[in-house]
Amino acid sequence: MDKPIPQFQIAAMEDSHGAEISTWRYDSPYDVYSWLPWEQMKALDVEFGNPVLRAEQYVSLLDANGVLSGFAQYFPLTDVTRLGIGMRPDLCGHGMGQSFVLTIVEEALRRTPHHVIDLEVLTWNTRAIRAYQKSGFTITDLYEKMTPGGISKPFYCMVYKGIPTLPETPTSE
Repeated sequence: MDKPIPQFQIAAMEDSHGAEISTWRYDSPYDVYSWLPWEQMKALDVEFGNPVLRAEQYVSLLDANGVLSGFAQYFPLTDVTRLGIGMRPDLCGHGMGQSFVLTIVEEALRRTPHHVIDLEVLTWNTRAIRAYQKSGFTITDLYEKMTPGGISKPFYCMVYKGIPTLPETPTSE
């Protein structure tokens, strides 16, 4: 029997969500996605530690029971919405990626339907790349970019092209 597809909902990122997200710790090599401590993020006024940026660009993803499951950033560029995506570490790698990503994409389309939607992902992150591809993203570019740790690494740019459709099965008449 198939597992039920998890459902997520978008909610405003509350201060308490930011505090919780900043405690999440990912196993290596995914630890590059861990955040600074919450008090430090607020003191530095960076990312979702900045209340204005949090309200304008960040949302929380909650599961069907209202439990914080992840977040998304909708970073505005000219005619493009660049996504930043983070799932709670204990949920990663359990087949929820497509539902999670599509919830984020639907919100991006609702906010700015005329924008191209893209994201950047480290080339070694095959787990995320698979989830993005299943969600309708295609790799369109490869480039080097500085990571938050100050090291240049290869990234893919992936653009949302829509949900891939399966070829129709021929029918016999």
